[in-house]
Amino acid sequence: MAGPWWRKCPRLTTGYISFVHFKSHVQFQHKYLHIFLSRHQSRLLLPTLQSCCCRATHSDTKPKDPFTLAQKDLTSLYDDIKKELFVSKVELKSLCEYYFDGKGKAIRPMIVVLMARALNIHSNRAGDLLPGQRAIAMISEMIHTASLVHDDVIDGSDKRRGKRTINEVWGEKKAILAGDFILSAASMALARIGNITVVKVLSQVIEDLVRGEFMQLGSKENENERFKHYLEKTFKKTASLIANSCKAVSILVNSDPEVHEIAYQYGKNVGIAFQLVDDVLDFTSGASQLGKPTAADLKLGLATGPVLFACQQFPELHAMIMRRFASKGDVDRAWQYVLQSNGVQQTNYLAQHYCKEAIRQISRLRPSPERDALIRLTEMVLTRDK
Repeated sequence: MAGPWWRKCPRLTTGYISFVHFKSHVQFQHKYLHIFLSRHQSRLLLPTLQSCCCRATHSDTKPKDPFTLAQKDLTSLYDDIKKELFVSKVELKSLCEYYFDGKGKAIRPMIVVLMARALNIHSNRAGDLLPGQRAIAMISEMIHTASLVHDDVIDGSDKRRGKRTINEVWGEKKAILAGDFILSAASMALARIGNITVVKVLSQVIEDLVRGEFMQLGSKENENERFKHYLEKTFKKTASLIANSCKAVSILVNSDPEVHEIAYQYGKNVGIAFQLVDDVLDFTSGASQLGKPTAADLKLGLATGPVLFACQQFPELHAMIMRRFASKGDVDRAWQYVLQSNGVQQTNYLAQHYCKEAIRQISRLRPSPERDALIRLTEMVLTRDK
C-alpha cells in the first residue's frame, strides 16, 4: 500500500501544515487529524493540481469538457424524470416538476454517465450506456432533488436555484409530500433495474441522507471530534449519493470488487470536495452567483469548514459554535473572524486533497475520453464559483 500522499510531495510538508489522511470516510488516523487541527500557520501554501509532483498522469491530449461529453446521454434526462413522475393531479404534477426544469447543474447524473462509460470501456465493452446505468443516472438526480425539497422545509429556505422554494410557494406540508413522492418514484425506477445488489447500494444513500441530516442538527464539544463530525456529515449528506451511484453503475458491468471500489472512492472524494467548495462559496460568492443568500450556513447555526479552521485562530468562535450562532451579532462576528483567518484557504486546501485522491483512484481505469473527463471534472470542482 502506498504511503501517505503528503510524503510524496515534499513541497507540501516543509514548514506547512501536515494533513489528515483517511483509511475510510469514518476511520481517521487521529494523529494526522490532530496535527492538522492543532497547528496553524499564518501563511498557507495552496498548491494547484498542476504544480503538485504527485499529480496522477493521464493522456497528453486535452480532456474533453465533461458536460459536452455527457450531453448526449443527458439530453432527455428531465423528460425521462417527468415521465416517472406522471400523475393526473395537476397540482402534484406542478410540485414534482418544479425543480426538473433543466436549469439545474445536473452534476450527479453527469458524473454517473461518465463513470458508466469509462467503466464500460475498462471492462472491454462498448462505451454506450446500459439501460440500467442510464436509469441510475436519472435516479441519482431524483434522489438529490427530493433531498433538496426536504432540506428547504427543514431549513425554512425561501430561495433555491434563483427562484422561490416549493415550501415557499405551496407550503411545507405539500413540499414534504412532493419530496416523498419523488423518492417513491425513484424507488420504483430502482426496483425495475432488477439487480438486488444495486438496490441495496442505492438504498444506503437514503439512509445516509437521513443520518446526515440528524448529524447536522447536533454539534461536538471537542474540536477534533467536531471536525470528524463535520466530514462524516458531509459524506452522508452529499458524497454518499455520488459514491454509491458510481458504485452501482460499476456493479452492472463488472464483477470485480476492486473496480467497484475505484468507482466508489472517486465518487466519495469528488463529493466531499464539491461540498467543501460549496461551504467556501458561502463566504466568498455573492447571492446572485449562488442563487441563494450568502452566510446561509451561519444563519442556520452550522459551523462548516471555514469556521472550524478559523476557530484555531479565533477561540471566541468556540462558544458561538456551541450555541449555533444564536446570540445577537454572532453571525456577523463569525463572518468577520472567518474572513480575517485563513479558514477559507485551508478549506480549499482540504478540497484539493480530496480531488487528488479522486484523480489517483480514477487513473487506475483504462484510458478513455470519459476517464480523462472525470479527471478534468475534479479541477472544475475546485475552480467553480457557483
